[in-house]
Amino acid sequence: MELHKIDHKSVLQSDALYQYILETSVYPREPEPLKELRRATANVPWNFMAIPPDEGQFLSLLLKLINAKKTIEIGVYTGYSLLSTALALPDDGKIIAMDPDRATYEIGRPIIEKAGVAHKIDFKEGPALPFLDEMVKNVEMHGSFDFAFVDADKANYLNYHERLLNLVKIGGVIAYDNTLWQGTVAGPAEDHDHLNEGFRKVRVFTLEVNKVLAADPRIEISQIPVADGITLCRRLV
Repeated sequence: MELHKIDHKSVLQSDALYQYILETSVYPREPEPLKELRRATANVPWNFMAIPPDEGQFLSLLLKLINAKKTIEIGVYTGYSLLSTALALPDDGKIIAMDPDRATYEIGRPIIEKAGVAHKIDFKEGPALPFLDEMVKNVEMHGSFDFAFVDADKANYLNYHERLLNLVKIGGVIAYDNTLWQGTVAGPAEDHDHLNEGFRKVRVFTLEVNKVLAADPRIEISQIPVADGITLCRRLV
């Protein structure tokens, strides 16, 4: 039996229940390249930044359900979500992936290449906003993407949102990760005084993101308690 670390990102309160989900529905169907990348990532500092395998499975199924072909990924780390996406897209699918840290991407890149999906990926090293701004300037890129996944600096989520609404097509989906921030979005701020300042700041950013997305008439949303919370936004206009 393959055990998952107890400090998992799932908002499920029962470790036993989460382990049951992994052992019953996730691990048996996890592609070998993803298993290899997950195990490689376990030895990397800040490995909690990677999405968990149940979230990767969810994203893969979602991409297939919407017949996604062109996607954007903001925040790559070692590439578990990126590889999940690449495996789910058709052979001529394309992903524009952005991350300021090429070193962590290089950990996963050999596994991505071995999986035969590297040709789908255009990795851009650096902060995402300048890349997105350039893409928005290109009118031909407007509405040309089926899906976007955002798992990066939470302070910029709303900046990403405005740009992605130009780039993702009407009817396309934008997914924002960590929108429950380990469950701390519920309850008063003083309940979280024991947490470090950086964690508390991200909690504030996350609360604002959730408030804005919930009120944005340009999208319809569903906030799903998978992993650390994923908010799906379907572009309406």
